[in-house]
Amino acid sequence: MNLKYFLTGVAVLFCQFVFAQHTFTAKIVDHESNAPLTNVTVYFSELSKGDVTDPEGKVTVANIPGGQHSIRISFVGYETLTIKRTFPLADAQQGETFELHHDHEEMEEIVISSTRSSRTIEDIPTRVEFIAGEELAEKGNMKPGDIRMLLNESTGIQTQQTSATSYNSSIRIQGLDGKYTQLLRDGLPLYSGFSGGLSLMQIAPLDLKQVEVIKGASSTLYGGGAIAGLVNLITKTPEEEPELSFMLNGTSALGLDASGFYAEKYGKVGATVFASYNKGTPYDPADIGLTAIPKFDRFTLNPRLFFYLDENTKLNAGINFVTEDRLGGNMAFVEDKEVEDPYFERNETDRLSTQFEFNHRFGESGLFTLKNSLNFYDRSVEIPDFTFAGKQFSSFSEANISWLGEKTEWITGLNLWTDRFEQSRGGDDQDLGFSQATLGAFAQNTWNMNEQWTLETGFRLDYQSDYGVFPLPRFSLMYKPLEEMTLRLGGGLGYKTPTVFSEDAERLQFQYIRPINPDALEAERSLGANFDINYRFAITEELTLSSNVLFFYTQIQDPLMLAAAGNNFEFVQPEGYVDTKGVEVNLKFSYHDFKLFVGYTHANVLQHYNGESTTFPLVAEHRLNNVLMYEKHGNFWIGLEAYYFSPQKLGDGSTGQSYWITGLMTEKAFGKHFSIFLNFENFLDTRQTEFDTIFTGNLSNPQFRDIYAPVDGFVMNGGFKWKL
Repeated sequence: MNLKYFLTGVAVLFCQFVFAQHTFTAKIVDHESNAPLTNVTVYFSELSKGDVTDPEGKVTVANIPGGQHSIRISFVGYETLTIKRTFPLADAQQGETFELHHDHEEMEEIVISSTRSSRTIEDIPTRVEFIAGEELAEKGNMKPGDIRMLLNESTGIQTQQTSATSYNSSIRIQGLDGKYTQLLRDGLPLYSGFSGGLSLMQIAPLDLKQVEVIKGASSTLYGGGAIAGLVNLITKTPEEEPELSFMLNGTSALGLDASGFYAEKYGKVGATVFASYNKGTPYDPADIGLTAIPKFDRFTLNPRLFFYLDENTKLNAGINFVTEDRLGGNMAFVEDKEVEDPYFERNETDRLSTQFEFNHRFGESGLFTLKNSLNFYDRSVEIPDFTFAGKQFSSFSEANISWLGEKTEWITGLNLWTDRFEQSRGGDDQDLGFSQATLGAFAQNTWNMNEQWTLETGFRLDYQSDYGVFPLPRFSLMYKPLEEMTLRLGGGLGYKTPTVFSEDAERLQFQYIRPINPDALEAERSLGANFDINYRFAITEELTLSSNVLFFYTQIQDPLMLAAAGNNFEFVQPEGYVDTKGVEVNLKFSYHDFKLFVGYTHANVLQHYNGESTTFPLVAEHRLNNVLMYEKHGNFWIGLEAYYFSPQKLGDGSTGQSYWITGLMTEKAFGKHFSIFLNFENFLDTRQTEFDTIFTGNLSNPQFRDIYAPVDGFVMNGGFKWKL
C-alpha cells in the first residue's frame, strides 16, 4: 500500500514538472521592409538553449521552465535585441513579432589590423577603438581635406594647434604631448619626426576604410614610441565589386576639396588609386589682420597594385605623393598686397613614400609577412628673417611569422627602423641633423585560457644606435563573465628617444634651438596601465545602451623639455616625471532610428619636478562629447553635436576660458550612387579671438600666445558624393 502511494506521488510530481515546461514562439522581421528573416538566432542565455528562424521568420523553443528569462535575438548585419519574458507567457505575448534594426557599424564583423590578429574586435584582449562605416563617412563629410576633426571629436583625443596662422596641429591622447603618439598608415610609420609636423593637415580621409586607436603602451608590435598610444589609418583595398567614387566639397571660407577613389580586381591583379586636390583661401573671421585659415594648395596621389599570386600568396605595393604650398600670416600680404614689414609663415612640403607588403600562408594556420616603407620628406618653414629647411630620409622593414593554434595565437618578428635628417637651412651654428637606427625583435602570444578568460602577453627588445638597449614587456587580460559584459586590464613599458621635432619646437618654427647631444640626455621611459569595462544591455525592448568606462594611468620618467638658454633654447631633462591619470566614459543609446553618443574625458596631467607638482599646459581636464544622430531608411542622416572643453592652463601661466563647440550635419542619399551633404560646423561661432587674444605686440612682429580654442569660428560646408 505504501508503495502504491509512493508511486502515485512520483507520478504527480513528474506531471507537474512536465506541465511546468513552456514553449516560446516568435516571428522575426526586418524593421524597414517587414520581410521575414531566416537563420536568426534566438537564444536563452541562462538555459544555454535556443534555435534559429525558418524561411518564414518563425522560431519555436520548447521546454522552457517557469520564471523570468533573458532572450537574445541576433543576426549578422543587425543590432542584437535582448528581451526579458516571464513564463508562463501572457496571451498577448504568444507568437510575438520582433523587428530587427540594421546595425550599420557591424561591430562583430570588423577585424582589427593593429593587433596583427585574425580576431574580431569583440575577441581582442587589447582595447581598440575604431571609426568605420557611416561614422567615418559623416566625419569625412565635415572635413574632407584632412583628418584633424575626425580625431579631435573622439573621446580622450585632442588635436593641438601649434601655429596660430598656418593651422599646424598634432595629436594628444589622454593629454600627453603629440610626440608620444604614433601615427601609422596600414601599420607603417609614414608620419614621424620632421614629417609629422603637418601630417594631420595633409591626410584626406576618402580612401580610408577604418581608423583604429589603441590608447596606452603599444610597444610590442610598434616600438617604444607608442607611449600614449597609436592611430592606425587603414586604407581601402580592392573588393569583388569595383568602386569608383568622387567627392566635391566647398566651404563658406572659400575652401575647396575634390577627391576621387578607384578600386577594382582583375583576376589575379587589383588596383586602387586615390587622388585629391585641396585649396584654402586666406580667411580672417575676427578681422584682426591675421589668417585663421591660411592660403594653401595641396595635391595628393596614392596608387597601389595588388597581386594575388595564388590562394596562399599575395603582395601589394604603392606610392604616396603629397605636395603643398601653405602661406599664413598677415592677411594683406597673403592676398598679394604690398605691406610694410609683414609677418608670415610659409610651409613648402614634398612627401614621397613607398609601401610594400608580401603575405604567404603556410600549413593550416601559419602566415609569413614581409613589409617595407621608404620615406622622403622635404620641408621648408619660412618666417620673416629666418628659414628652416631640411630633408628627412627614413625606412622601415619588418619580417614576421604568425600562427594560430587551438587555444593560442603567436606572432614573432624582427624589424629595422632607420631615420636620417639633413638640415639645409637654419640659424648660425645650428645643425639639427642626425642619423639613427633601431633594431627590434618581438614576440606576442594570445592564449584562450577558457571561454571567459583570454590573456595576451608580449615582449620586445630594441637596440637603438644612440641610446642602447630597451626591454619592453606588455600584457592585456580579458574577462567575459557575461555575453553582454567584457572587462580588460592591460599595461606595459615604453620609451622615446630625444628628438627636436616636438610641439614646442614647431611653435618656434625651429628658430634658436640648439642640437640634441645624445651623450648628455637619456631616453624618456614610460609605465602605463589601463582598465576598462564594456557592457551592453537592453533598457527596454526598443532602447539599448552600449557603455564603456576606461581608467588610465601613464607615467613618463626623464621627460624632455625645451627651456630657454640665454638667447637660445635647448632640450633638458629636469629631475622628476610627468603623469596622466583619469577616466573615459562612452555611452551609446539606440532607439529606433535615433542614436545618442555621450563621451566624457577626465584627464589630470601633472608635471612633478623638484618636489613640486604643476598642471601640464594645454590640456582640458574635463571634456564632453555629445552627438545625436537620426537616420531614416539608410538614405537620410541628420546629426547635432556639442563638445565642451574645460579651462586649460597656458604656457605663460595664465588660464584660458572654457567653451562649447556645436555643429549640425546633414546628408541625403538618392539611391545607392549619389548623395548631397550640408554641414554647419561651430555654428555658435566659438573663437578664441572672441573671448581672449592670440597674440601680443603688432602685426609686423606678433608674439603668439597658446592656441587652445578654435580660431576659424563658424564655417559652413557642403557638396556631393558620387559612387559607382
